[in-house]
Amino acid sequence: MRPVKQKDMSGCAVACVAFVLGVSYSKALKLFKNGQKYSKFRGFYCREVVQALIKGKVEYAYKHVSNKTKRLVNLDKSIVFIKRSSKYPQGHYLCRTRNKWMDSWINFPDISSVKAGFRTKLPGKPTYVIFRTKLK
Repeated sequence: MRPVKQKDMSGCAVACVAFVLGVSYSKALKLFKNGQKYSKFRGFYCREVVQALIKGKVEYAYKHVSNKTKRLVNLDKSIVFIKRSSKYPQGHYLCRTRNKWMDSWINFPDISSVKAGFRTKLPGKPTYVIFRTKLK
């Protein structure tokens, strides 16, 4: 599967949903309540990402990453939110696939040409995990 590039400043959650569902970024954006508005600067909370995935006909849930839930982080098609940091002041969502992480803005903060790609390691500490609760 090809990585999905985010098209908005705070659109990493949208790109992860598009990747999981196998749809375009613009189709995934329509699944989010206030998607056009929130993808510009605010971003999305885990609850909103789960609601978009459910609208896309896949059942997901989210949990805070702890010793009990850290195994969920490496499940295929899980989405993680990494902790806010100096590199990622708003945090960042990435999606797990085939032992890699799909990053919707791998060359962040280069705004002139946003690129998506795959990483072998997370670029930060995961704080929340969004995971599939039922198979299709």
